[in-house]
Amino acid sequence: MEKPIKDKAEYRFYGAERASVCPMSQDYPCIKNPRDLYDRLSRCWCALTCAPRMRVKWSEENKTLGQCSITAFLVQDIFGGEVYGFPLGDGNYHCFNVVDGIAFDLTSEQFGDVALNYTFDYPQSRDVHFAKREKKERYELLKRLLLVECSK
Repeated sequence: MEKPIKDKAEYRFYGAERASVCPMSQDYPCIKNPRDLYDRLSRCWCALTCAPRMRVKWSEENKTLGQCSITAFLVQDIFGGEVYGFPLGDGNYHCFNVVDGIAFDLTSEQFGDVALNYTFDYPQSRDVHFAKREKKERYELLKRLLLVECSK
């Protein structure tokens, strides 16, 4: 049985209360706003879409772990806007989206209650991220899973 759609206040990802932008792509007709996308992705994120270095810690309870860049670029495909990141201290960046001046991060829950620094100082490049073959493959897998999820 499919989970019911949540009330705005029940979403815990960063920017959920402001994430009301409309899709620019009709490739996923079931997606009307970022909250709809979050609901669908919650049924798609899995260990195979998680960054390999983080897979050992991935779980159903922490589905967004290791999903940031592939999710952010998929969000960009659907809603447009820009992908930004902030340095994590280990040489990696955590990615999030800005669409029409509204910042939101569908994968922020992986950090629990840690306050994150959402500045627009570090634009992220799809070409740079997808130069890593495994990342491009995870992104393509997530897209396919989302298409299947939207066809239900």
